[in-house]
Amino acid sequence: MPGVVVLLILILIGAIVVAVVASRNGKRRELERRRAELEPVKKFAFEDITALGVELQSLDTDLAGRQLDAGANADYQRALDSYEAAKTAGDSIQQPEDLKHVAEILEDGRYAILCVRARVAGEPLPTRRPPCFFDPRHGPSVADVPYAPPGGATRDVPACELDAERVRAGADPDIRKVMVGAQRVPYWQGGRAYQPYAAGYFGGGGAMNLMFMGLMFGGLGGFDALGDGIGAIGDGVGDVFGGIGDGVGDLFDGFDF
Repeated sequence: MPGVVVLLILILIGAIVVAVVASRNGKRRELERRRAELEPVKKFAFEDITALGVELQSLDTDLAGRQLDAGANADYQRALDSYEAAKTAGDSIQQPEDLKHVAEILEDGRYAILCVRARVAGEPLPTRRPPCFFDPRHGPSVADVPYAPPGGATRDVPACELDAERVRAGADPDIRKVMVGAQRVPYWQGGRAYQPYAAGYFGGGGAMNLMFMGLMFGGLGGFDALGDGIGAIGDGVGDVFGGIGDGVGDLFDGFDF
């Protein structure tokens, strides 16, 4: 009987050790997956930051030699501050969720640029609208247009002037694409890592968030990403239980019943 107790204790200890090792391996794989997921997201963010820098350069050229009033100066400084803040936030990205803050800063900077141009032209300040859904780098939208992605339902989305014209004419809008494997897909089908990007531009809740989620899962890219996530969870659980089983089996190999 004492020998059986000792055996059971050894089995329990072995199972615990195997479970701990399997858990550490799972965490390491998850960390590697997150790092791989983060790289394209950071590149994505800096493409947007660079685009804002180009807009500021164009604004500088257009304003050369002009005297700005207090309002235009304030909006111009706000745009410059947004650009610098976006670069700092971009350098600090540690996880996809950090992209939301970058997008919020960029959206504010682009609106500030529009305000400068309006003040210089002697026009009323533009109504603040969400950016163009098809590519936020296009700047604030001018109207909502009905849009249906392949295989998805029709939804009203904010669009810039050019994309609104394209959609109304039955042409394809200029959609921001990202690489998923060897395929270029709309950013809303890029997977969960790109959802904070949309949340930063369009808000993290309400009708816009529901619209984004509907588009993300309205095509193959969204469902593939969901399936990959579920599969990864299953693989992790299988690894843990498989590791425990192997460890227990190894313990019994040493005994002759």
